[in-house]
Amino acid sequence: MDTKEDNKDVQLLKDEMWSRKSTSKIQVFNGRKRGDENDIIKKIRKNNTREKEVIQAMKREDGLAWEEDDVVYMEGRIYIPNNKDLKEEILREHHDPADVGHPGQHRMQELIKRTYWWPGLKEDIKKYVQGCMRCQQNKVQHQRKAGELHPLEIPEGPWQDISIDMIGPLPKSNGMDAIVVIVD
Repeated sequence: MDTKEDNKDVQLLKDEMWSRKSTSKIQVFNGRKRGDENDIIKKIRKNNTREKEVIQAMKREDGLAWEEDDVVYMEGRIYIPNNKDLKEEILREHHDPADVGHPGQHRMQELIKRTYWWPGLKEDIKKYVQGCMRCQQNKVQHQRKAGELHPLEIPEGPWQDISIDMIGPLPKSNGMDAIVVIVD
C-alpha cells in the first residue's frame, strides 16, 4: 500500500500563526472573581490548625512532611487545615468553572491531588460531586430503560387469578426465615 500521497491535499498551519496569551491571576467568570492560588495560601497561613496525622508526620522528620513559610507540605502537596470554607473553595475552584468542565470524582481527585492534600479528601470530593446539581442532571444513565408495563386483565370473580410471592431469607423468628404473600 503506497502512502506517499496520503497528505497531498492537507495544509498544515505554521507555528507562527498561533499566539500564546498569558492569563491574569484573577479571572472573572459569570460576574464572580476566581482567585489564584495565593489567596488560598494566605488563608492557610491564617488558619494554623493541624490534625494529629499531620503533627505526627512532621515529628517523624522522614522528609514526607515539612513546613515552609507557615505552610505545611505533605508528600510535596500543600496541606489544607480542617477548615470547611477553605476546602469548599478548593473543591469549587476545581469543579465548577467552565474551563474545568464539571469533572467526575476521579478526574477531580486527580486535579486536586496535584497540589493539595487533606485527610478525607476522597470522601469530600465524592460528596461534592454527588451534591452538584448540574452533574446529576447531565449524568449519563448506564441502565437499560425499563420495559413497557403490561397490566393483568381484571378477573371476573374472586380466586380466579392468584399470585404467590415468597419474601426471604429474613432474620429468623420462631425458627422461620421467610414470608409467603398470597394476593387474590
